[in-house]
Amino acid sequence: MSVRIRRVYEAPEPEDGVRVLVDRLWPRGLSKDAARVDEWPKGLTPSTELRRWYHAGEASYEEFAGRYQAELAEPEAAELVDHVRELASKGEVTLLTASKSPEESHAAVLARLLQA
Repeated sequence: MSVRIRRVYEAPEPEDGVRVLVDRLWPRGLSKDAARVDEWPKGLTPSTELRRWYHAGEASYEEFAGRYQAELAEPEAAELVDHVRELASKGEVTLLTASKSPEESHAAVLARLLQA
């Protein structure tokens, strides 16, 4: 199983496999053609409340990660996690995010969960 994380603004690569956008909002200034996104499961993204709480700077990344994992355990999100895990079992999957620090974003939390 191979899951990797890339910024959505980086040019697509053949090794990307299935490109899954894991942000709730479409990235600014990026056309859908240029992004080459295969799937956009908005139910996998952190809730608006969680995202706003974290970006307000009131919490640590670890606390955010724990709350996000709890959201991913909810039935709708868990179904989508299983779907992406199934895609990864068949080939490469790249999680795409507009985050400036993908390694400390919700995409990293999701990647760890998918590979567990």
